[in-house]
Amino acid sequence: MDEQTVTADDQRPENWPIGRLLAVASRAVERSWAQALEQRGLTHAGLIVLHFLDAGITSQAELARLARVEAQTMSRTIDRLEREGLVARSPYPGDRRRHVLSITAAGREAFAGARNLERDVFPAVDDPEALRAALLQIVAAVGVRG
Repeated sequence: MDEQTVTADDQRPENWPIGRLLAVASRAVERSWAQALEQRGLTHAGLIVLHFLDAGITSQAELARLARVEAQTMSRTIDRLEREGLVARSPYPGDRRRHVLSITAAGREAFAGARNLERDVFPAVDDPEALRAALLQIVAAVGVRG
């Protein structure tokens, strides 16, 4: 008989390969994260922009580089945040083609409201620091840099 028999025990998550566990956990957390952000009028991309603006980054090109997205993608994200009053563009001194970006008071409020999302949205784990260390190892191993 060539077919393998899949038992109920094989289907239990504790018997899944790590790749499957990571993929299932990632999708579940991403769904919860996106829903929580949406309830606050934000997207994941928008939150990244607010985070960098809050840290003092004011250049659209630098935001795109740090977020690892194309300039056009960053432009669409900033356009949306600007329409929603979370980001402002002002002329760059001496170069009319460029703009200086800033986070508005409403943007600061939205960003502050999202700061505790991890605590509120993600399920508690026994050792969050060990989970963080393992995830950092995975990210480093696949070549993602800050």
